[in-house]
Amino acid sequence: MTVTSTEFPKLVVFQGVLPPGETYRPADDRVVAGNPVQFAQNLFQSPDGRFNSGIWSSEPGTWRVVFTETEFCHILEGLIIVRGDDGSEAAFRAGDAFLTPSGFTGTWEIVEPAKKFYAVYE
Repeated sequence: MTVTSTEFPKLVVFQGVLPPGETYRPADDRVVAGNPVQFAQNLFQSPDGRFNSGIWSSEPGTWRVVFTETEFCHILEGLIIVRGDDGSEAAFRAGDAFLTPSGFTGTWEIVEPAKKFYAVYE
């Protein structure tokens, strides 16, 4: 009988020197109010590119969203109001967590400068 060993993937720890990030803003035709300049640091990407995780922040403003991906968010700072085109509305502050499913449409309003951990599956 031959026993083969399986090498397990290494644990990804989000600390120490973080990779550089990217500053951007939503497309002009999606911005509803303010100047929601955003910053994202992608800390992990799966080999197939379908799963990403990192840190995101935004200045106040409101923009339209159309999710083609599923995103889990854990809010670290600020106040975010998410409004669905179906009439739903929810406010999220530091410590709150939520999931935005693929197919969700509506608006994101950053009331106070916000920061979150995200995990996105496309």
